[in-house]
Amino acid sequence: MAQNGLGQPTTLDQSIGATPNFVSDLKREWLVAGRVKTVQGYPVRGAAVTISSPNNTATRILPSDVDGEFKYQFSVIAEESNRFTVFLTVKKKGFQTTHAYVNFGHSDQSFWIPLTMHEVQAEDPEQLSQADLISGLTPTLKQLGLAAGLAAKSAKDYTRGVAAFLDQHNFERAVPLLAKVHDDNPSCIACQTMLGLAELNWNAWDNARDAFAKGVNATLKDRSAGRSEPLVAYGTWLNWENDAEGAEPYLQEAIKLSPQNALALQEFGRSLMTTQQFDAARDYLKKAIAAGAGPEGQLLYIKSCLGSGRTDEAAAEMTRYLAGRDVKKMPLRVREVWGSLKDREKLDVTYGKAKPQKGHVQLDFLQSPPAALIQGLEPAKDQEQLPSILDATGTKILEMTQNFPNTISSEAIHQEQLSNKGKMRGSQDQTFRYLCMLPT
Repeated sequence: MAQNGLGQPTTLDQSIGATPNFVSDLKREWLVAGRVKTVQGYPVRGAAVTISSPNNTATRILPSDVDGEFKYQFSVIAEESNRFTVFLTVKKKGFQTTHAYVNFGHSDQSFWIPLTMHEVQAEDPEQLSQADLISGLTPTLKQLGLAAGLAAKSAKDYTRGVAAFLDQHNFERAVPLLAKVHDDNPSCIACQTMLGLAELNWNAWDNARDAFAKGVNATLKDRSAGRSEPLVAYGTWLNWENDAEGAEPYLQEAIKLSPQNALALQEFGRSLMTTQQFDAARDYLKKAIAAGAGPEGQLLYIKSCLGSGRTDEAAAEMTRYLAGRDVKKMPLRVREVWGSLKDREKLDVTYGKAKPQKGHVQLDFLQSPPAALIQGLEPAKDQEQLPSILDATGTKILEMTQNFPNTISSEAIHQEQLSNKGKMRGSQDQTFRYLCMLPT
């Protein structure tokens, strides 16, 4: 090893007559790393992660490790590319194929790439389908202009990206084009939402949810320039995750921005039904149908009517829905709703119109309670005494549970089945004996 003029050692490559390693100096490196997990957050081991890049002819297939993690470092000659992008495809038996597109841009910055895999299973028939979400939101996102935040110079790329997504189903072309448009037009919430829908249809779950969430945040930050579409998409996503209470505020906000948005009204009604708010759900679903909601909105409306006790209204809507078609030839879900309607009609006949048997008296405790039962009771003028009454009741219950003696009891049950004409068709008698002993 030679010494240079500063008294420092000189490597062989730096010595006189050596050839400098220009190729090494001109290379740029990018680390592609991430983690594959299930919807519940558990790591997926042994998934096949395929990494390909337009900047590099080589394609790498890596297995995810015990923690679901993977990593690979790409080297690209700097002169050949000043930006780096990759496509990821993840496969594992029992799961849907998952994708991701990552644009590292011009920097050497690394990204931790999350990849969520969904199990192969049929879509929940009680939820909005992915296809219906996309078809319900894209019509208002296809044609954009300056008012939506899309610059004229990006219009062609946006049109190409939308065509590749909706018409050609070429997601490896559509997603990069729409991502470029969004990068060039960061204030275009509609562009970002269309990108999220394309990623959703491509099973790029993490990218899609991130796009919807960013669109929601931008809308809530400035409602005057906001859009209802990302709110509907994000609210629907929460419904898919069985978080109806979490979905409600986003869908309600979407309705404020677009009161005639049939999909927002429909999905808000669905959320209300999930949380057993049938009367409110019925009101919004009725508005959804008036705004143009299709068969899915009608079925939900029928179910909300049944939930709120409006059997006749449900029957009328079912007649409109079937429009003369044979219910036996309809899909299973339609037949199930129709069956629920018929069961409710039978109950209404049995308990609402049946005449009491001789010697029996029919009582309606809600509408006409027996006089002897309410004798001496007076309605309170206000709720001022309610806290003290509840406190006293709670104290008595606590004393009873603490001092409850060992008890033996018996229960006799007599049941009668009535026909639609009020005649008894059968009866059943049962006796149950109970022994309650408190631990010493």
